[in-house]
Formats: sequence, structure tokens, C-alpha cells
Amino acid sequence: MMSVTELRKNDLSEALPALAKILQACVASGASVGFVEPFSIADSEAFWKDQVFPEVIAGRRVLMLARDGRHLAGTVQLITGMLPNQLHRGEVSKLLVHPDFRRRGIARLLMLALMERAEKAGKSLLTLDTRTGDMAEPLYGSLGFEVAGSIPDYCRSPEVNSTSLDATTYMYKIL
Repeated sequence: MMSVTELRKNDLSEALPALAKILQACVASGASVGFVEPFSIADSEAFWKDQVFPEVIAGRRVLMLARDGRHLAGTVQLITGMLPNQLHRGEVSKLLVHPDFRRRGIARLLMLALMERAEKAGKSLLTLDTRTGDMAEPLYGSLGFEVAGSIPDYCRSPEVNSTSLDATTYMYKIL
């Protein structure tokens, strides 16, 4: 049975190994989530410990987990710590589903939980960006996100030694 929960501050260290594995597996499978191959478990752990966990502890980021029993199947982040003129807005970040768990509706469950959490936090607008043409783009559209625009050559492709650049699509949803 799949469950989606918010990771609490006291549980961050315990969740680190599973979070590191899921991020590394997603990058290895070609996900464009800010990292390129080669990408080690140590690199992944450093991302969670240095960039995500301090924001969760400070209350500026919400980390949602999807679990299939004891196994971490996916995760997504809601960035809530915005500048003073953007307090009504939240940003969706790092929607990750482990390759072994894909095509089971987990990304949709995570996004629905994130949108509910954003509304509870008083957010009236969500924004995100995704690699143009990526498999997540239709998912976001089916959840009511609209395309704001696209930027060509936004990021390097995640494959080993790739020099090609991919476009990104910015999307938003009014809650």
C-alpha cells in the first residue's frame, strides 16, 4: 500500500540513505534534475545534507515521501521560503520516483499531496520547471499546471560527457 507523508525534522538522518539512493538512481536513468553523470552516492548524500535538510530544518521547505511499505518509492519538495513579495507562492522541486517504481501513479500521488500541503500553508500559486518534452510535463498538465513559457538551452543533458543542452518549460498552477 502506497502512503505519502511529510518527512519531519527528527527523521532526516534516518531517511538519508534511501533519499541518496533514489536521487542517484533517477540521475543514472537520465532524469534532468540538476545533476549529471557521473553522480555518486556521496554526491547525492551531500545534496540532501547540505542543500535540502537545512531548508527543511529552517521551515522553508517541505519534503514529501511516498513509501511502498518500508521502501522509499518517491519524493517531492515544496519550497515555501520565498521572498517577501512572493509569500503567496510555493515552488515544486525534485519530483523523483525511483525507476523500479515508475508507471504506478506515484508521481501523481506525490503532487496531489504537495498541492494539498501548499494550500494548507496558505499558498495560492505553485510554480515549477521541467525539461521540455520530459515525461513529467504531461503529468503536470493533467494536474492543472499551465505552461508559462520555455527557455532553450537551459541546462546540460544529464548523460555522461554530454555537451548537448536541453530546453526547460516553466509551468504554474493557481490553487
